[in-house]
Amino acid sequence: MRQPPPLFILIPAAIGLALFLVPVLGLLVGAPWGDLPVLLSTAMVADTLRLSLLSSVSASAFSLLLGVPLAWILARFRFPGRAVVRGLVLLPLVLPPVVGGAALLFALGRRGVAGAPLERATGLALPFSTWGVIVAVTFVAMPLMVITVEGALRNLDPRFERAAETLGAGRWTVLRRVTLPMIGPSLVAGTALTWARALGEFGATLTFAGNLQGRTQTLPLAVFVALESDRDTAIALSLLMVIVSLAVLIALRDHWWRRR
Repeated sequence: MRQPPPLFILIPAAIGLALFLVPVLGLLVGAPWGDLPVLLSTAMVADTLRLSLLSSVSASAFSLLLGVPLAWILARFRFPGRAVVRGLVLLPLVLPPVVGGAALLFALGRRGVAGAPLERATGLALPFSTWGVIVAVTFVAMPLMVITVEGALRNLDPRFERAAETLGAGRWTVLRRVTLPMIGPSLVAGTALTWARALGEFGATLTFAGNLQGRTQTLPLAVFVALESDRDTAIALSLLMVIVSLAVLIALRDHWWRRR
């Protein structure tokens, strides 16, 4: 039987827990429970929920497709400027989201260094479009995938991969049958964190994609608008986001750590 934690650990831990618990309790206490079915059944809520799920799931998929190879390069290869590359990848984590959105606008806008050639070649204009939302949330959320998977790859014992190679397995087979299964919990954790960050993204989306209902308005943007005119709707939407995010994070808890 484990001994209870000492008070010098328990007290600050309890205060830290309260920092997360009290805001959620504030939503629960202030929620208009009797009106929730009506508030959450409007066309606006359906549109924002659909777009939020679409953009966050798309960001997670693109982060797996692009972020995992990037994490592999950063973890396994030494090359000049690796520290700079890692810094650039992690920059969206520390930049104010509005600054990130402005950077995307100057780069991928209709007059941007990459946006103008892209629109001429494909006719695709990213700002104020659903694709713009996906790009914005992926830009902000993918660093979480990279940093999680890179850490797992750095801590992976290479002897297992070398043993598979000595038995005749090719590089693709080693990756598919040895490496990816061994870092599987980190892949799941990175995907969940990326999805949660993408679901809650606000500043970069607003700056780069705007706030157009049915096209670019996600749940956080809808909460921002509702706070100015309809407090009950704002609380209902906030509560919806908390419930959905918390349910996913709790469901995936066993992929992050083993029960003791």
